[in-house]
Amino acid sequence: MRRQGVRGVSPTKDRNLILAFESSCDETSVAVIEDGHKILSNIVATQIKSHQRFGGVVPEVASRHHIEEVTLCIKDALSEAAVTYADLDAVAVTYGPGLVGALLIGVTAAKTVAFAHDLPLIPVNHMAGHIYAARYVEPIEFPAMALLVSGGHTELVYMPAENEFEIIGETRDDAAGEAYDKVGRVMGVNYPAGKTVDEWAHQGHDSFKFPRAMEKDDNFDFSFSGLKSAFINTTHHADQIGETLNKQDLSASFQQAVVDVLAEKTQRALSDYPVKQLILAGGVAANLGLRERLEQDLQHNPTTHLVKAPLNLCGDNAAMIGAFAYVAYKHGVFADATLNADPSLEFDWLANSVK
Repeated sequence: MRRQGVRGVSPTKDRNLILAFESSCDETSVAVIEDGHKILSNIVATQIKSHQRFGGVVPEVASRHHIEEVTLCIKDALSEAAVTYADLDAVAVTYGPGLVGALLIGVTAAKTVAFAHDLPLIPVNHMAGHIYAARYVEPIEFPAMALLVSGGHTELVYMPAENEFEIIGETRDDAAGEAYDKVGRVMGVNYPAGKTVDEWAHQGHDSFKFPRAMEKDDNFDFSFSGLKSAFINTTHHADQIGETLNKQDLSASFQQAVVDVLAEKTQRALSDYPVKQLILAGGVAANLGLRERLEQDLQHNPTTHLVKAPLNLCGDNAAMIGAFAYVAYKHGVFADATLNADPSLEFDWLANSVK
């Protein structure tokens, strides 16, 4: 599926242009990226309103929306960037992890464009894309560490060099973003709940003292299922006895528990893996409580610089895919027409495919 060393960045061109696709969940996005760090266009068609009535993403609905939007996004991305297919150097696409049906729409569209215009195809790991959203803030310096926090993933990723990834810690059950949505639903907050819970948390106090699972365990893994259960049990008990709980205090208590565990594990990881940068990325990286805590903690670590993905690029988008695709392009990591969606894709191939 992957071919190495097929092409590198052309030394005769003034700039490298990559048309990037992202369709791993409920955002259809197409972007044109210049030299891996300049966004010429980043079109995002969101599906949030379509999924709110269900309280979460429905895969079949997501796939249908991707089909409807992808060609329109391509047209808008090229138009906004003021480029044509002839100007492009490559096509890049998320092929995992994510919802298999949603991924297939993006992969099929990208393969079609690449074949029709004789362009190399770059396969991109969605999570690598999230990390490289930080590239739009400043260059990534290695070794680096990434705290990836999203609806489906909570991971600590050590990066000794460009295009090398090692997961040193991950969630054993619910991801942090998933837990936010579930407790938000209990409080009557529409999907996605993270922003509202964060806002309420800043208005309340940590009065419930929810558990911090695995905070002191001798590893870098996470667990948020127990916290979610404790939250739900507290609210259900209050309902049974007719007690009304303060939603702001509930949110503050829940968020404090999440942030404490994420920050504690990250600080210990930085002690064991000295790095130049800590990158905060993923959908939950937009959480102000988490940003504030890491900023505070990193003040006491002068050797590590905190790089936060831009707020508008924390969610799923094609610009982040294009940022990492430029790295893959330089290393000659390409795919052929057999590229397929891989909903359970992990980081392993990234480090192993480039020698």
